[in-house]
Amino acid sequence: QVQLVESGGGSAQSGGSLRLSCAASGVDSRYCMGWFRQAPGKEREGVAAIDSGDTTTYTDSVKGRFTISRDNTRNTLYLQMNILKPEDTAMYYCAARRWSGICRGPRLSRYDYDHWGQGTQVTVSS
Repeated sequence: QVQLVESGGGSAQSGGSLRLSCAASGVDSRYCMGWFRQAPGKEREGVAAIDSGDTTTYTDSVKGRFTISRDNTRNTLYLQMNILKPEDTAMYYCAARRWSGICRGPRLSRYDYDHWGQGTQVTVSS
């Protein structure tokens, strides 16, 4: 059974950093994994994703600032967020899905995932 638990959210000043973690029990390296966020009144959007070969992809607004990584020995997904901006304020969610075989190609669409965590709030003040 897959269970995803996010941690590491909180408050930060503009220009600051936060590191999110997702403890992913029941998940192994064959899973596609990603980070999503949802601000009030907005749709959930893909932020960063990673595949079985550690290939990554990012939404344009976070490129050069955020880094996604996974530690398969610890079943943990990370999101290092640097140079934070107020528009990064949102609830952040970890997501996972096992497709046939290994995950080839990171996926940023929320429709490509079927396991979700409860989320961790990130608030960035100017």
